[in-house]
Amino acid sequence: MAGFLADRRGVAAIEFAFIAPVLLAMYFVTMEVSQAIETSKKVARIGSMVADLVTQQQSVTKADLAAIMKIGESSLQPYGRSMPKVVVTAIQMTNAANPQAQVLWSYRLENGSYGAGPAKNTTVAVPAALKTANAFLIRVESTLNYKPIISWSDDAKQTLGLLSAFNSLPMGQTYYLRPRSTLTLSCSDC
Repeated sequence: MAGFLADRRGVAAIEFAFIAPVLLAMYFVTMEVSQAIETSKKVARIGSMVADLVTQQQSVTKADLAAIMKIGESSLQPYGRSMPKVVVTAIQMTNAANPQAQVLWSYRLENGSYGAGPAKNTTVAVPAALKTANAFLIRVESTLNYKPIISWSDDAKQTLGLLSAFNSLPMGQTYYLRPRSTLTLSCSDC
């Protein structure tokens, strides 16, 4: 019995059996967090890119907006577990002491299909610093429900346990820009 207790040949294997799951869990969590951070940056980049390209135009059409949004959507690759939502809204501030922001036109990309955004003449909220009488703004909202790879399945089966709490992480960014070459930006068929 004394010889058995003094034998240390299997200690390293037992220690590895205890440590290996912890190391693997740390590796996968680190990988997932880095992918989530990169995807969040890409979602912000979509909004910035779309806003920049729209405000460079003198006028736009639905086809122009769809092409610009497609460019923004393609910048999200290779992430492909969920689709981004991009909403481009032209906002005109009223001529009042306390200006109100009203929608002139809006167009959106959601789940791969294009359609109208907020209705014309709808009052929308804008940051107080941008509330200037008669100002014209282009607002681009880019959002994505990030699906972590550790909880994602191609056949959309519900995950169980701890992973179901992280099934979808909302990411998004909103940009306000002014047109560069005109005072307002019209959309002929929005």
